[in-house]
Order: sequence, then structure tokens, then C-alpha cells
Amino acid sequence: MRVRLPADPGGVWGTVRDHLVDRFQGAIGAGRVDAMLGAGRFVGVDGVLSGGEAYAAGRYVWFHRDFAPEVPVPFEVGIIHRDERIVIADKPHFLATTPRGRHITETALARLRRDLGLPALQPAHRLDRLTAGLALFVVRPEDRGAYQNLFGERRVRKEYEAVAPYDGAVALPVTVRSRIVKERGVMAAREEAGAPNAESRIELVERRGGLGRYRLLPATGRTHQLRVHMNGLGLPIRHDPVYPVVTDPAPDDFRAPLQLLARILEFTDPVDGRVRRFESRLRLADWADGPIG
Repeated sequence: MRVRLPADPGGVWGTVRDHLVDRFQGAIGAGRVDAMLGAGRFVGVDGVLSGGEAYAAGRYVWFHRDFAPEVPVPFEVGIIHRDERIVIADKPHFLATTPRGRHITETALARLRRDLGLPALQPAHRLDRLTAGLALFVVRPEDRGAYQNLFGERRVRKEYEAVAPYDGAVALPVTVRSRIVKERGVMAAREEAGAPNAESRIELVERRGGLGRYRLLPATGRTHQLRVHMNGLGLPIRHDPVYPVVTDPAPDDFRAPLQLLARILEFTDPVDGRVRRFESRLRLADWADGPIG
């Protein structure tokens, strides 16, 4: 990890250590900062830092973070497509797309960088950890902006599949528009009054007893959008640990994957103009022995 020392208009950081303690003691404690300094874990352009160096705004400091042990996710990342610009991965349930929070090494990005030998690989978008299916990664840094803009400008057609309860009283197909708010540190997003910022089309593909298989077509990409909209219709997606009720299963409990799959990605390639269409090879467990369509 690299840190660039910021401006210090108040002159409160006389030394590099003063700033490091101020910056990191809330996360790891001042004692841990001092232990890392003593072990030579902080490095500047001229070598190992003792911490006693005079503070200088703009100085770069490098160090390696300590990561807590992570629960291995026992499912493989599939490769749907790979060329000189992009990788289309089939991400399994329970595996985060990118490092975030307590998920660092057990992520699709970390695995793909290692397994494909592509250290500069970056995601063009993010798929929820509990959702399986297609995710697009960019091989070369100079191409990343072009592919990210596809998603930011809503020029990607995304089709999801879900298994949820069947309710004949819910008129489908329907386009749901609402305002979704997700607060940092709060597990569940919520819908509230105001101008809509999320839109999803919900279609019933087929029914099997008390369950239905649904096609979900998001026009926007709010956090948990499809899960929130399905729950709002009274059709919560099977095995959702957040909607309608937060259950917070153990991190090593892989028995009931969320029945939501990012099944299709379609877009016009921003580099060569070709129309691209990719389809996941994964299947939802609660519908695996029936027709997929």
C-alpha cells in the first residue's frame, strides 16, 4: 500500500511517525504502528523509515497491510472469454469481485490476476459477492476507462435470472421504478420517497409449483437493486440473507447460495465496434434440474 503524506497547515506532525500514528491508530492502534516501524515495515524512496524523519508533505511511504485470515470460497472462477483487452469471468456465489472489507485475497480479481498472470487486470464493474455470473475485467490500464464508461453510461444490456416465490396476484411483467438508498455500514438498502434512481423490468419465465423463474433486466445499477425490487413486489429472491430479514449466516456457510445469476452481458465493444454477447455457463441450484430456456 502506498501513502502520500498530505499538507500539514497546522504543523501538528513533526515526524513521519506522528502522522502514521494519527492516521492509523484508530484501525490498528499506536502500538502496532510503532511495532511496524521497528520491524522496518515502512519504506520511503530512500529506504526503510524509522519514523523519526522530519515530516514532509508529498513524501511517499509504502508498507504491506496485515490481512486477517479469510475463509476460502470453495468454488472456481470460470473463464467465458479472454482476449488481449478483456476477460469475461463466471464468478461463483460467495466470492467478492474486488478486495473490500474483510475480503482481500478471496476475490475474483485476486484469483484472476494470479491464475492468468495478469497483474494489471482491473474490473470494469462490480457484481455483488452473493450474486453469481458474468463480470467483465480489463487487461490493459489504457482500456479500462472505455469499458467502465459502458457501464456508467448504461450501454450494457444486463440480463439476470432469479428463483423466487410464485404469486399469481403479482401482475407481471412489470417495470419497477423507485428511489433506493444504501447507507455505509448498514447491510440492507431501503426504498424511500423521492425521484426514482433505480429501474428494473421483472418478467416471469416459468412456474414450478410455488416457485417461479424470473428474468430481471436492470436499467440502472444501484446496490442490491434487483434484490430490493423483488422483495418490494413480495417476491424475495430465494436464500437472500438480507431481504426481507437480515439473517447474517456464518462466513463458511455455503449451503444456500442466493438464487440470483448475472446471465447475459451484451454491448458494443468501445475499441473495435463489434457487438459482443456473453452468456454464463452457471445454473441456479434451485432450478438446475429443470429447463433453463
